[in-house]
Amino acid sequence: MHEGQRVAINATTGDPREQRDGIEVVMTGPRVVVIGAGIVGTSLADELTGRGWTDVTVLDRGPLPATGGSSSHAPGLVFATNPSETLSRFAQYTVDKFRGLAEASDRLCFNPVGGLEVATTEARMTDLHRKAGWARAWGVSARIVDAAECARLHPLLDPATVLGGLHTPTDGLADALACVDIQRRRAEAAGARFVGDTRVRAIVTAGDRVTGVETTDGIHPADVVVSCAGFWGVEIGAMVDLRVPLVAMGHQYVETTTVDPLRGSVDPRVGKAAATLPILRHQDADLYYRQHGDRIGIGYYGHRAMPVDMDRLYRDTREQPMPSMLPFTPTDFAPAWTESIRVLPSLASASVADGFNGIFSFTPDGGPVLGPHPGLDGFWVAEAVWVTQSAGVARTMAHWMIDGSPDLCVAGCDIARFSTRETAPDHVTAMSARAFDEVYDIIHPREQRSIQRDLTVSPLHERHRARAAVFVTSHDWERPAWFEANTALPQIDTASAASAHRDDFSTRHWSPIVLAEAAATRAGVGLFDMTSLMRVQVSGTGAVSFLAPILTRDPDRAVGTVIYALMLDPSGGVLSDVTVARTAAESFQIGINGPLDLARLRTLARVARRDGADVEVREITSETACLGVWGPAALALVDPLSEAALGPDDLGFYRTVRTRIADVSVLAMRVSYVGEFGWELYVAADDAVTLADELTTAGASLGAVWAGRGALDTLRIEKGYRSWGTDMTAMHSPDEAGLAFAVAKNHDFAGRAAMSQRPVRRRLHTLVADDPGTLLLGREPVTGPDGTVGHVTSAAFSPIVHRTIAYAWGAPELRVGDRVHVDHLATTATFTVSPTTTVDPENARLKGRTA
Repeated sequence: MHEGQRVAINATTGDPREQRDGIEVVMTGPRVVVIGAGIVGTSLADELTGRGWTDVTVLDRGPLPATGGSSSHAPGLVFATNPSETLSRFAQYTVDKFRGLAEASDRLCFNPVGGLEVATTEARMTDLHRKAGWARAWGVSARIVDAAECARLHPLLDPATVLGGLHTPTDGLADALACVDIQRRRAEAAGARFVGDTRVRAIVTAGDRVTGVETTDGIHPADVVVSCAGFWGVEIGAMVDLRVPLVAMGHQYVETTTVDPLRGSVDPRVGKAAATLPILRHQDADLYYRQHGDRIGIGYYGHRAMPVDMDRLYRDTREQPMPSMLPFTPTDFAPAWTESIRVLPSLASASVADGFNGIFSFTPDGGPVLGPHPGLDGFWVAEAVWVTQSAGVARTMAHWMIDGSPDLCVAGCDIARFSTRETAPDHVTAMSARAFDEVYDIIHPREQRSIQRDLTVSPLHERHRARAAVFVTSHDWERPAWFEANTALPQIDTASAASAHRDDFSTRHWSPIVLAEAAATRAGVGLFDMTSLMRVQVSGTGAVSFLAPILTRDPDRAVGTVIYALMLDPSGGVLSDVTVARTAAESFQIGINGPLDLARLRTLARVARRDGADVEVREITSETACLGVWGPAALALVDPLSEAALGPDDLGFYRTVRTRIADVSVLAMRVSYVGEFGWELYVAADDAVTLADELTTAGASLGAVWAGRGALDTLRIEKGYRSWGTDMTAMHSPDEAGLAFAVAKNHDFAGRAAMSQRPVRRRLHTLVADDPGTLLLGREPVTGPDGTVGHVTSAAFSPIVHRTIAYAWGAPELRVGDRVHVDHLATTATFTVSPTTTVDPENARLKGRTA
């Protein structure tokens, strides 16, 4: 048998009683094998055993307790401010847990020295204000401070070199190995077993379920296997045909010789977390600093990306203390040392005493990789997790594994979030190198990547290019944000709109053409390329019975019916919202929210087939195209070209029909994501250009415009339509998200019982700015009249209302007319709580009743 082979054998169930050190231990829960005894694997063992799953075995190829992975050399920075609420919550729990470990032992596991991010440019200062908003939205203590206060907090800093900073007093330093050791001992006391110096050779399976792990010292039976192998995770994933999209990268870290002013500021306590100075991050130069006694440790992200050749790892590190430490390359560090002396002048009398290029895991989008294998029951991953989020990730993984759903939204962390093309090795390598380059960069929320473009395009892509489309990416797809060819459209030339354009940061990577396209759609007819929205076909004699329990509405309706429904998790949270069209007696076309939904449906179908069901799930996105045709003049455009009558009295809302338009076979679906009368027109990919050209020609006399995603977002926000993943997630119930209408009263489905018992803790509200000049980007903190803090999800300036409309989570007690305050960058704006639908609440436009 070769290493890395996936073995299919029958594993015995085994007796729950085991002899450990001569003592009979009764194990509870399934047999769990965790691969990797670093900070993540050990934290997970501690969380699992703490919740009653005590039959846990943790394996590592390195020696215990310092296994030689990233945890063994990690600098230990723990900071909770993050644009992602989930990653922030992970970090906050990590801080709380590690502080508790320190209080329960004599080890300095965590030291809350605080964090200080400094700005040397106005752009960075603006970004720190944005970060302060995130901190407030997620409940992290943070404050903007001036240059003098920065120097008071970190006396080595020259205040003349900075403009100000962001101080986060609850951040701190973790001694990763101390945290590993204490959690390992706790897990062992509860029944877990740790085995070092053993290499995984294969994952043992029976059918589509994991049954064990084969190592160099034998087979460990398992019902659940979790890979927490860090940068070895790619190798473990390959054993079960799972692409784990991460790249091991070298990251420079040095320690200086003695820095004279620190001699009197040495923390007398013992351990890697000992320090008196806060963590200092000088992100304009890709640098961070932490104290080591009378020395300074310096981490640097400004050097070239250093992807690691895993086949050469042991050869390249044979002279190093551990395999996760590559030899130091002084030339790469030279600019960092020069800049460090400039901002910390005391370093001029010191020098670099020691350095290494430490190996960490980077992913295409910079996030961790968590969750179950979509094709193999019982196999899980928790990879690319840094010390900062380690304990929080472990807690969420334990919730997910034991309860069936995580305690936080993991959509941005789930391994299934990537499309097939996004997990291709060339894409992973290129995008992970970009993620390394951008660790400390200022990233605008609308900023687009410059690499790995044009991977997947619509059949209309060349037509869009001819109209000077400005493209944005969604997964591997290119789609137009707006069309520069529409500069001749009437602009929204009002005093309020002009005022709105004064905020340079908020209007970056944006164009007023967006507003012109939205207004033209409301006035006439807009043509939208919706091809990139993922679609699947669910078919088979068991299609109805397969879909019924996973949708909040009964799909067993007449052919030609369309329903809008939700999928809920076991806790009653909104996993996704979908549009389900019954196109034949045994076939449905479903519009889904991307790779996560696709993986979910495929997994459910696999399990259903295992139980004898006749059902198939097939993605049809690339073989079809979709054109949205919406607006008051939509019928005047399409009706003369269509064989079937498509008027409001002929094809009702949420109905679909097959017809021919411009002699092209079309599935016309009477739905709208912009709040205007019209249809989504589905055609074979090969026919898309023909149909689009005919509609463009016929629409010229009606003022038809091609419009992009910017206009689509503006229109859907005006109409009160939600966007899953942005406005609501599995952390929200249908009632909280304003989607209770999508839940049938007399239909049974997964999550219904939990949903009915779930209290309403917050609601998604519609807000309208009082000042026409106020613009928002999302994730800004919102303070209600009672002082409770929520946050903005979506926002857009409305060409109809002439103000910014935003969705925001807030207290359920908020009522229409209440005033709230939204912090945006360095300003605070007043918004008024408004009805859910701002434009056309009577649905006259949607019904086609508008002239």
